[in-house]
Amino acid sequence: MSGFNLSDWALKHRSFVWFLMIVSLVAGAMAYVQIGREEDPNFAIKTMVVSAALPGASVVETLNQVTDRIEKKLEDLDELDKTRSITRPGQAVVYVELLDTTRAKDLPEIWQRVRNMMADIRGEFPAEFAGFQFNDRFGDVFGNLYAFTSDGFTPREVRDYVEEVRRAVQALPDSGKVEIYGTRDQVVYLEFSPERLAALGLSQAQVQQTLAAQNAILPSGEIDAGSERIMVRVGGAFNSAQSVLDVNLRVDGQFFRLTDVADIRLDYEDPPAELFRFNGKEAIGLAIGMREGANIVDFGEELSVVMEEVEANLPIGIQIDHIADQPEVVDEAVGHFIQALVEAVVIVLAVSFVSLGLRAGLVVTLTIPLVLAITFVVMHYAGFTLQRISLGALIIALGLLVDDAMIAIETMISRLEIGESLTKAASFAWTSIAFPMLSGTLVTVAGFIPIGLNNSAAGEFTFSLFVVIAVSLLVSWIVAVLFAPLLGVTLLPSKMKHHEAGPGRVRRLFHRVLRTAMRFRWVTIAITLVAFGASVWAMQFVENQFFPSSDRPELLVDFTLPQNASITETRAEMDRFEEALKGHEDVLFWSSYVGRSAPRFILSYEVLTAGPNIGQIVIQTPGVEARDRLRAELVELSETQFPGVDIFVKLLEIGPPVGRPVQFRITGPEIDVLRDHARDLAALVASDARTANVVMDWNEPSRVVRVDILQDRLRLLGLTSQDVATSLSAIYDGIGVTEIRDGTYLVDLIARGGPETRSSIDALTNLQLGASNGVAIPLSSVAVFRYDTEQPVIRQENRMPTIIVQAAISTKDQPATIVDALALKVAEFNEGLPFRYEVTVGGTVESSAESQAPIAAVVPLMLLIMAALVMMQMQSFRNALVVFAAAPLGLIGVVAALLPSGAPLGFVAILGVLALIGILIRNSIILVHEIDIQREHGLSAWDAVFNASDSRARPILLTAAAASLALIPISRQIFWGPMAYAMMGGIIAGTIVTLVFVPALYLAVHRVRKPESTG
Repeated sequence: MSGFNLSDWALKHRSFVWFLMIVSLVAGAMAYVQIGREEDPNFAIKTMVVSAALPGASVVETLNQVTDRIEKKLEDLDELDKTRSITRPGQAVVYVELLDTTRAKDLPEIWQRVRNMMADIRGEFPAEFAGFQFNDRFGDVFGNLYAFTSDGFTPREVRDYVEEVRRAVQALPDSGKVEIYGTRDQVVYLEFSPERLAALGLSQAQVQQTLAAQNAILPSGEIDAGSERIMVRVGGAFNSAQSVLDVNLRVDGQFFRLTDVADIRLDYEDPPAELFRFNGKEAIGLAIGMREGANIVDFGEELSVVMEEVEANLPIGIQIDHIADQPEVVDEAVGHFIQALVEAVVIVLAVSFVSLGLRAGLVVTLTIPLVLAITFVVMHYAGFTLQRISLGALIIALGLLVDDAMIAIETMISRLEIGESLTKAASFAWTSIAFPMLSGTLVTVAGFIPIGLNNSAAGEFTFSLFVVIAVSLLVSWIVAVLFAPLLGVTLLPSKMKHHEAGPGRVRRLFHRVLRTAMRFRWVTIAITLVAFGASVWAMQFVENQFFPSSDRPELLVDFTLPQNASITETRAEMDRFEEALKGHEDVLFWSSYVGRSAPRFILSYEVLTAGPNIGQIVIQTPGVEARDRLRAELVELSETQFPGVDIFVKLLEIGPPVGRPVQFRITGPEIDVLRDHARDLAALVASDARTANVVMDWNEPSRVVRVDILQDRLRLLGLTSQDVATSLSAIYDGIGVTEIRDGTYLVDLIARGGPETRSSIDALTNLQLGASNGVAIPLSSVAVFRYDTEQPVIRQENRMPTIIVQAAISTKDQPATIVDALALKVAEFNEGLPFRYEVTVGGTVESSAESQAPIAAVVPLMLLIMAALVMMQMQSFRNALVVFAAAPLGLIGVVAALLPSGAPLGFVAILGVLALIGILIRNSIILVHEIDIQREHGLSAWDAVFNASDSRARPILLTAAAASLALIPISRQIFWGPMAYAMMGGIIAGTIVTLVFVPALYLAVHRVRKPESTG
């Protein structure tokens, strides 16, 4: 590179360049202190939940009148990927899932459009439609969860204290969304006897109207008294359960006390909608989120101070337990990564000092903090945080970012050895190899383009990998040509002795291998191609993986009972399961959720759809080994002691959540036919011995009592079907009459039948209705009863009934391996299905394919950019061919590393394999460029190839050693291990390819003959 010489400029402006280095280090230190910390990077949850209600409707009526209308309208949404719906009698829940290509910043506007679309179709619903509810914060994360348990306090009293804590937490500047969960609302129950009402000639409606009228809030006027206005207020409103007990009813001129026809009591919601317990004790939970952009570690410290003050002021008997502490987890996780980063730095330093000597190694060593410091500054101001992906990227980049500095210093040393001055030797790197290094660096960065432009959820999760590596590598080139020359002039001796001694044993061995490869070039090429072909064939034996399970110590247990199970039964089964946890040495504590799942305490956590038949236990164990031991015990317990209950013992996930790893979806228009085929599909999946706990997400029908009204008889009595339905609803579900205004809360007054009436099917036939003339009429005289079944829930995907057959894995096999093994059977099964019925793969395999598809779409762009950079540098089709031919050969080492280690080829490992292309092309560029330089200096093509390969062997080997050995600290980690193995194997094999195969291929492409005189 001629003309302006940046290295020479740096040497002429030494004070200013020293100033830049000092500023970089100080700014980097400040950025490191201030930069945010997270366990995992954020990614947008592109899902909105639309809930709607049609009280009293059957599941089919709700599906046709509510769910279908919502899903049909949502099909007009341009960004829609698919809809998932869960329909229960009177209730519809629709999940709106957007395309992966949707940008996070566009979500608020899209969610507003969804609201507008629902408002547009509001008039199309039946008159009884109760409206919509929207949850566009489905992805909110509550990193801190607290459990409040008590001894001697009522749930209402505990809730009052938790509300005080909530206000204190919300006062923190970095506090986000704060929710209380697990509360049981107070209710005044008015449990009436239909028989007593009928005997007195009263109807339920009369009682309800009387109570509602007495408690109504209505304007009562104001008196204009000249100089002032005086308000008029009418009393009589209910302010306690006692005030309801004092109510009298007037019938035919006679007064009856309300207590004559009903039992009135202040109680808690029964049955409860949900329950929360800590270590088996009833509790109230506080979920605390953080303001976006805040530092979670700092927020955790602020929160700890507040909670310590709160706990000190709580009365004896109320205890606070911290059940999810994301700040501590993040601090520990970042600490482990920093430790790994320090280990990687030490390894790279050791390579530098051993290979280059003390002074030259020190120069390379000083470039590392400079590159890291500038990278931290860019990360901080670009909004990136220190987390699993960005810190892993720094470790990966560490072995690559010293390449340029090593090459620059190697070049400087070689010039000093031939007698040049320090200044001249330091500036020579710019004129000789700066541009090839830049081209190689840009090619390496281009290898990570599929990560940067991958618009899937997994791509968003790993995006910081691209940014951090791209920034650090570009900065490393600048440091190598701007700062390294000045450091070299300062630290290296002015003269260095030229090593006249012959090559050492290792170098002589390399010379023999190189000469043999050059002499038998076609054999070398053939052997390499055979090895590459063998590695492609052996890829079928490498396990495929999406993302590994998390290495966090939590263990999750999901409970799913039959769809018609009550929350009481769900709680009973979970109580029985929790007996196994009490006093267990591998259990620190546990929290259980009945009727719901835990709040989203990490972003990659899968939130279950609430319902009385579901529950979840989150168990905290001492560590990963204890977690795995406990998991095996609980799996055996669930299989042997809990027949009829779907219990799934699982780990937390890394990246976008999937759930059960093996999944197949079967869709079709007719529910009964679909259910039959789904059972057959479940049997097919269960036929693989490696699958376990095979279930369908919905299946069994529930019992129903049908009350067929004899309309003519009913009309003779002056009643309607609406009167009967209202009476039955009031007895069994209860009807909200009014509300008691009790300070902070509104306490519902619920009218319903007595316990003996509500809990007995036989009582239905003996039920007494009040006719318009006050006469008691048995329901059996105007209705016929019969038993039947119906679906309690219907799940759809894109408006088509869908059943998901799901399975866990009982072995160490990966989901893709099992799905591949079942592929032929599933294909045959699919072909035998009727028209419009279809089976598709879901779960981990589908998520992996959806994430890899955007990668495949971007690879052509990556290759085009690489080709442009190579041609810009090489200016020769032949040389470009030689450089590109080495790119895929790293696969030889990838397979050789993955197969013996047993590491799977996961999503992140695939990204590493793609990045290898850039690394290998970079080394080839530098080697081929050196060959051309040698030929320009007058050497023959044969000698130029040999000399260039010999001279570039040392820096290429050093950079390969640094890059591969720096990956050792993260090779032990669950998430990064497969990528580390793949890249280490690929770099080692790629180095051999660069030093042996590339010279042979260069000779073959350029048709260079071996000189007669060469030995």
